Amino acid sequence: MYADLGHFSQLSIKIAFTFLVYPSLILAYMGQAAYLSRHHEMESDYRIGFYVSVPRLLRWPVLAIAILQAVVGSQAVITGTFSIIKQCSALGCFPKVKIIHTSSKIHGQIYIPEINWSLMLLCLAIVVGFRDTKRMGNAAGLAVITVMLVTTCLMSLVMILCWHKSVWLAVCFILFFGSIEALYFSASLIKFLEGAWVPIALSFIFLIAMYVWHYGTLKKYEFDVQNKVPINWLLGLGPNLGIVRVKGIGLIHTELVSGIPAIFSHFVTNLPAFHQVVIFLCIKSVPVPHVRPEERFLVGRVGPKEYRLYRCIARYGYRDVHKDDMEFEKDLVCSVAEFIRSDTSEYGLGLGNFEDDTKMTVVGTSASKLEGVKMSIDDDQEDTCPQAEGTSELRVVKSPIIRKRVRFVVPDSPQIDLEAREELHELMEAKEAGMAFIMGHSYVRAKSGSSWIKKVVINYGYDFLRRNSRGPTYALSIPHASTLEVGMIYHV
Repeated sequence: MYADLGHFSQLSIKIAFTFLVYPSLILAYMGQAAYLSRHHEMESDYRIGFYVSVPRLLRWPVLAIAILQAVVGSQAVITGTFSIIKQCSALGCFPKVKIIHTSSKIHGQIYIPEINWSLMLLCLAIVVGFRDTKRMGNAAGLAVITVMLVTTCLMSLVMILCWHKSVWLAVCFILFFGSIEALYFSASLIKFLEGAWVPIALSFIFLIAMYVWHYGTLKKYEFDVQNKVPINWLLGLGPNLGIVRVKGIGLIHTELVSGIPAIFSHFVTNLPAFHQVVIFLCIKSVPVPHVRPEERFLVGRVGPKEYRLYRCIARYGYRDVHKDDMEFEKDLVCSVAEFIRSDTSEYGLGLGNFEDDTKMTVVGTSASKLEGVKMSIDDDQEDTCPQAEGTSELRVVKSPIIRKRVRFVVPDSPQIDLEAREELHELMEAKEAGMAFIMGHSYVRAKSGSSWIKKVVINYGYDFLRRNSRGPTYALSIPHASTLEVGMIYHV
């Protein structure tokens, strides 16, 4: 009953529930009802329970089975909690946490240390605080019937929005099942002061934390959108951006899908040099379980071709697995190279024809393309000059010492022009020189004149959650040695 679809298939759950779980529940409830119908009066209410109705000879075996069931059920609840927290975090409704994937084959098997320790502390606190199985049973009963009632309400929406059934059918469904569950829900509310208040209190605590995090994240994104740098500012700097362009790839992490983030102008105006190739990386979690690898990246230009500025949007579903940093770097660079090879825009012909950077091209990962740019990295001691061999591959070697050599292998057709070849050559040189991750370290504060509720939510609530949650460096598995953080204050 607590199985998560990320760990078991739908068929296995249907078979287990139909032929094992459901018959067992019916027999257990029928046995309790038959026993209570014969024994109306008890010396104490504490004796009315499941184990009283079990024959004496079977009580110890049933107790052993119940202990094993509690172990399995608790593990199922824990793994289900991990999956829900991961999906909420991907949708921006929960602070970022460290997610460990325990299986390389089954993507749904994850482990979240912070949530695991929190569940342990909450369980110990409830047991030590109540010291009474009756109160804990009241709390569990209200939680279970509330979940069933909410599930029924959501199922009616699924019938209308996803299954495209009649509205009257959904209304009949919720009236029939919802009325029965509402009776049990009202009966559980009677025990509110006898332990049933615990799940409601915990629900409100998590609801407030999720709302504060979502509100703060939304306000921060609105500030980024309102304060992004106009493209005319970039065009006025010229191809060199008014500074020295050093070899390497500068990867700027931003939440914007268009425009230039304020962090870039802040960086350029305070430092005299920047990288030869700049990629504005935006990682978006879309509200679907999985994004196909061939639709993973959206790549476009920021400014004319000679500026060597690119924008890449990496899209992940809330149940997709993020690759490690080396594999992600390879896919990212290959997607930019594939975009350069297939790009037919005219941005490089003049500044007057360029208006914005909204034109994007869908590019898949290197493993998803049978035909396209491939990249290989190997060691080389050969001292040669940069060269091109036919139309199938480009090579560059810079020194006789042992170093990593980057090689792009492009398909023979269609042919690429000289300008695109030079752009690929610069991208290879930049990849060999290394990649640096530039990230913004934001301090969010409420504007002067805001209401006291907003000041409390932003200055204290959101700031507390931000300081105690995982930052992008942990969430994206970025190597710390290659990370550069730029601090900014956000007045929202």
